[in-house]
Amino acid sequence: MSTPATDAPTTTSHESHPVGANRVLTWSTTAFTVMFAVWMMFGILQKPIRAELHLSEEQYSWILAAAILNGSMWRLPAGMITDRIGGRKVMTVLLLASAVPAYLVSQAHSYGMLLLLAFLVGFAGNSFSSGIAWNSAWFTRGRQGFALGVFGAGNVGASVTKFIGPPLIATTAGATYLGVVQGGWRLVPVIYSVLLVLLAAATWFGTPSTDRMPGASKPLDEMLAPLRQVRVWRFSLYYVAVFGAYVALSSTLPNYYMDTFGVSLSTAGLLTALFIFPASLLRPVGGWFSDRFGARKAMYGTFWVMLATTGLLMMPNGHLTINHADGSQTEHLPYAISIVPFTIVVFLLGCAMGVGKAAVYKHIPEYFPDNVGSVGGLVGMLGGLGGFFLPPLFAYTKSWSGFPSSTFFVLFLLTAVCLIWMHLTIVRMLHDRSPHLADQFDQPHPEPSRHPA
Repeated sequence: MSTPATDAPTTTSHESHPVGANRVLTWSTTAFTVMFAVWMMFGILQKPIRAELHLSEEQYSWILAAAILNGSMWRLPAGMITDRIGGRKVMTVLLLASAVPAYLVSQAHSYGMLLLLAFLVGFAGNSFSSGIAWNSAWFTRGRQGFALGVFGAGNVGASVTKFIGPPLIATTAGATYLGVVQGGWRLVPVIYSVLLVLLAAATWFGTPSTDRMPGASKPLDEMLAPLRQVRVWRFSLYYVAVFGAYVALSSTLPNYYMDTFGVSLSTAGLLTALFIFPASLLRPVGGWFSDRFGARKAMYGTFWVMLATTGLLMMPNGHLTINHADGSQTEHLPYAISIVPFTIVVFLLGCAMGVGKAAVYKHIPEYFPDNVGSVGGLVGMLGGLGGFFLPPLFAYTKSWSGFPSSTFFVLFLLTAVCLIWMHLTIVRMLHDRSPHLADQFDQPHPEPSRHPA
């Protein structure tokens, strides 16, 4: 099958989609939003858990990483299974399978137990690739960018715990409910476990019983064949930058705000939500832009904005000290970023990530329309695994350098690699398609005749 020469959609946006598609989009997005909240809940719970269990920042970074790991490593099979048996079954199973460990988190009293349960709770994160494959099967290609952007906006679930967590923890600390459920941070996972069970029922009964399964009769080797293309791995690296980094920052920003600016847990949660909202809710905008103008243009804009914002955020507060020959010292070029400009720049970073996440996934049904489950699953898996490695990398880089802002230096380097690889690939593609122009651009213009006839 030939691949499209451009990122332009191959069908018109006015095509109708199958009856039931909107119900699939509504319930899959709602389920994904809550499962994403469950997956990311350990970020805002960091301070009270660390205080109770006496954990270091490095130790807790592995709790964050464990949840992200299990929410990423099954994305490839989840996407493929969805193509084969339908998203209705897969999404319902994911909801129920996440509810049990979510409840058990409330009963954890040791670091080892919490680490294990965080890993199991992370299973909820695999709902992303299932939902992508499910919605791709129900929407025509001209509407896929927008539909996948709407579904992906369920990432906003990362902000749910940021809002409900701090006041819930503060108002229920020390209380016990029904004789078994403790208040404080332990009440949060209990509430989520109940919501997961209710949504499992709503998803099963609220979506069409006759599902769409584009890979039902496709051999396994045919489903995996596209994964041998370098393009798939390049898309995966892009997704590490726009989604893996988003997941990592959603988990670590509350602690960053508290340690760097001395704000309360509640304030840190609200400020982190100002990053999460644009990084999630702008996915439909990114999908619409990609449908209309092409995903490639969206990716260029995303990476340039990410470079600019992380370049500012990675600068440590301080100044240059010059030692003069006479033994004196002078200070020059003082630099410090306060909480307000920091939050504004982080907000802009979130805007870029929101558009970029949709643009990456717009590429997939364009280039691989018959293998969205496997390709989308691999891209989602590797993007999520980037979120697994980044929180410990942030913690150890900070410990090594002494600069909290080293977090953004890591993201700056990652973004630069993505932009360079993308640009070199596009230049090579243009050269391959128009080799006769390769030596034309540096040719001097002929001199006009001085003696016209």
